[in-house]
Amino acid sequence: MHCALYDAGRCRSCQWLEKPYPQQLSDKQSLLEQLLQQMPVAEYLPPVTSAQQGFRNKAKMVVSGSVERPILGMVAREGEPVDLCGCPLYPASFTPVFEVLKPFIARAGLTPYNVARKRGELKFLLLTESSQGGMMLRFVLRSTSKLAQLRAALPWLQQQLPQLKVISANIQPVHMAILEGDEEIALTPEQALPEMFNQVPLYIRPQSFFQTNPQVAATLYATAREWVAQLPITSMWDLFCGVGGFGLHCATPEMQLTGIEINAEAITCARQSAKQLGLEKVSFAALDSTQFATSRAQVPQLVLVNPPRRGIGAELCDYLSQMAPDYILYSSCNPSSMAQDIARLADYDVTRVQLFDMFPHTAHFEVLTLLIKKGGTA
Repeated sequence: MHCALYDAGRCRSCQWLEKPYPQQLSDKQSLLEQLLQQMPVAEYLPPVTSAQQGFRNKAKMVVSGSVERPILGMVAREGEPVDLCGCPLYPASFTPVFEVLKPFIARAGLTPYNVARKRGELKFLLLTESSQGGMMLRFVLRSTSKLAQLRAALPWLQQQLPQLKVISANIQPVHMAILEGDEEIALTPEQALPEMFNQVPLYIRPQSFFQTNPQVAATLYATAREWVAQLPITSMWDLFCGVGGFGLHCATPEMQLTGIEINAEAITCARQSAKQLGLEKVSFAALDSTQFATSRAQVPQLVLVNPPRRGIGAELCDYLSQMAPDYILYSSCNPSSMAQDIARLADYDVTRVQLFDMFPHTAHFEVLTLLIKKGGTA
């Protein structure tokens, strides 16, 4: 992938851009195998590759510059704004949206936030696209003082960009490098962006997490479904479930499935999908995954975990070791913490591991690992 911003030294987010893509995959696979070298792995499946550009479904743009000439992108360490509208990781469909948003900022009078002066209103623009064609746009504002102006100007924006199906304002009043605040204000009647992976309906709401590489994410969910279908199970938990991508793919009409996620917005999405699929034995709840699990006297046959970068941690590992479900399916965006967790699960065999290159041109990747209780069968 060629990137003029990288060549000019303006953006170095893609640290591995100068590595040929096959070398990136080889290095990631080597790192994964190194992290798991202390535990026998029965099978490594070939890495799942990604498109090398245009694969991201989300842009997180810092807004700087002036209200008449806003700059969408990031702020370099020296404080200099960098325009990232031409970033080759974004799909071509983002370009016309950025071009309309720049004059819209002036039209709505949304003064970009100046970090040094602690003045201004508009901090970020967050744009997400569904593979079904619609888009979600979030304005991250310092306060509600410009909300009336934003609302008044919105009809023009919607006329110019009818693909914007979900629009909201997030209020982030703190003078810190925090992407968003707790308060979300809906600016359109619809607040859920429909998505579809492998014929499974999913939904993206403003404050729910969703994978940023939809092609690889769809393959990850399909792989989990394939692995689970090979297991003799009728009950499972989907912990740290987000919008329910894993559980909804793995569920069958006979499967007793409980999905747990602390983010209430994500659970709203998961419930909407389950209802649409007619899955009567599937339930989702907005709870802390570790607290939910460790308070239960029984476990299902399969526990699927998809934790944040910190991993599932000692408390949940100890509980799973004690309760001993037949299978654990672990999806991780941080193989280092996953390796630490698996080391704590000494009564399990690592039977299958596969790398998913969710983040090309960086050292990051996703990995799916199937653990089977020693003496058990796949």
